[in-house]
Amino acid sequence: MLTMEEAMKQSAKSLVAQGQIVKGTVIEVRSKEVLVDIGYKSEGIIPGNEFIDLKAVKVGDEIDVLIEKLENKDGTVVLSHEKAEFKKNWDKILTICNEGGIISGKVKSIVKGGLVVNVGVEAFLPSSQIDVITPKNLAGFVGNTYEFKVVKINQERQNIVLSRRELIEAERNEKRGKLLTEMTPGDIRKGTVKNITDFGAFIDLNGLDGLLHITDMSWGRLTHPSEILKVGQELDVVVLDVNKEKERVSLGLKQKMTNPWDNIEAKFPVGQKVKGKVVSLVPYGAFVQLEPGVEGLVHVTELSWTKRIAKPGDVLKQDQEIEAVVLGINREEQKISLGVRQLESNPWDSAAAKYAVGQKVKGQVRNLTSYGAFVELEEGIDGMIHVSDMSWTRKINHPSEVMKKGDEVEATVLEVDRPNQRIALGIKQLEIDPWDNIEKLYKVGDLVTGKVTKLASFGAFVGLQHDIDGLVHISQISEERVEKIKNVLKAGQDVSARVVKIDKNERRIGLSIKAASYTDEQIKEEQKILDSLKPGEDLVALQHAFDAADDLVKGD
Repeated sequence: MLTMEEAMKQSAKSLVAQGQIVKGTVIEVRSKEVLVDIGYKSEGIIPGNEFIDLKAVKVGDEIDVLIEKLENKDGTVVLSHEKAEFKKNWDKILTICNEGGIISGKVKSIVKGGLVVNVGVEAFLPSSQIDVITPKNLAGFVGNTYEFKVVKINQERQNIVLSRRELIEAERNEKRGKLLTEMTPGDIRKGTVKNITDFGAFIDLNGLDGLLHITDMSWGRLTHPSEILKVGQELDVVVLDVNKEKERVSLGLKQKMTNPWDNIEAKFPVGQKVKGKVVSLVPYGAFVQLEPGVEGLVHVTELSWTKRIAKPGDVLKQDQEIEAVVLGINREEQKISLGVRQLESNPWDSAAAKYAVGQKVKGQVRNLTSYGAFVELEEGIDGMIHVSDMSWTRKINHPSEVMKKGDEVEATVLEVDRPNQRIALGIKQLEIDPWDNIEKLYKVGDLVTGKVTKLASFGAFVGLQHDIDGLVHISQISEERVEKIKNVLKAGQDVSARVVKIDKNERRIGLSIKAASYTDEQIKEEQKILDSLKPGEDLVALQHAFDAADDLVKGD
């Protein structure tokens, strides 16, 4: 005969079936599983991860379970609390929540592509639908309860797809519309830096994004918004403009402060000495901050009266504190011109008195150019000797013919040009022009000696005393016809010649080698021949003759 307990279990066995949902009583809670009695011949086991909070499950709790198997290989009933809840809630969810409906749920876990949310049954929340901006770290959402919009229900597969982003966007759209209606220029609003670009920053005004342009961030210079802002930073901004049609809001930060340029002329009058910090060095000058939002420019030409400064970085450093003088102000363009050299007296103001015209000076050759030589008279003040002022008698093609860099030279001051800061010097003016007294130095008929200095196709130049050159025309070299000068004369050769012509106005001396042994009568006859030659055939003016010498045909 069956006992009462055996009769009850046998009766229970006949009442339960696989796939059925029944009531069960928790008889033991283990670390990873829960033991449940459903009145069957053996207890059932439910995995602990099927419970939202395993610690909240207590012995004696009555729960719904789904019978998956009445008996496994160990003789144990296989139960599922999760599936029981799912089956029990599925129809309920379909009833209360169609696609587009709102439902509350708790984030259970992270899966590939998103999150699993418990809304009575497990639903899927894609990563792209978690927030307006897809979050990189999903762990922070696990365990939290949110409201979601049901975007898709698949009854055959019994799955639900949710979106939290759509609810957030809808809420933001509602807020945005309200903000656009309420907001007016001049309002001060709290916001959070949402994104930073090269041209500005987008500020989240709690549902509406506004643009804070870089030019409206500070009254002073700003290279990039990241210098004063960072993403996530909270700040108060001023509403500058609202475009309701395009839903655009322009914001300002500097407008919260008084414009420091409003009273700039009174604060920094022209001529006043000021102090500031070098905030930027550029090829053409240095920007100096006089106060927050106010900068002045020291142009590279205003750094020194005398030193040749190629770039401001040669004499100034970033963040250096300097003194300067205000040279000019343009409030409309927010520009201040500063000068550093004005702190000292300009040495050119006294240059005319210090270097009087006619005064002899000494200096070192600092530089040579094609047209002259620059001589340093004192630090920063140079005089220039033009090639035409290097010799009374010779044509100097390049200053290197008579001097080199580093030479100590003496010269005469010819002119002082204060406005253009130039001093003209001359070397030849140290001596008397020999052509002024040429009649005392040379006379027609004089027998002279010298060295051949240059050869040209039309004749040869002979260096005489007093640094004067004479020209021997090709017809005056020999009694015999000379086809090529180089066949009878060479540079450096000593020759004797007779002075046959002197033209003081044209600064010409004509020589004749063949007449060296002539009598006075013969010399007079030779001179008549020279006088009868057409212009250009006889003694070429020295300044032109030297040019012609360089054109000597080397192949001849």
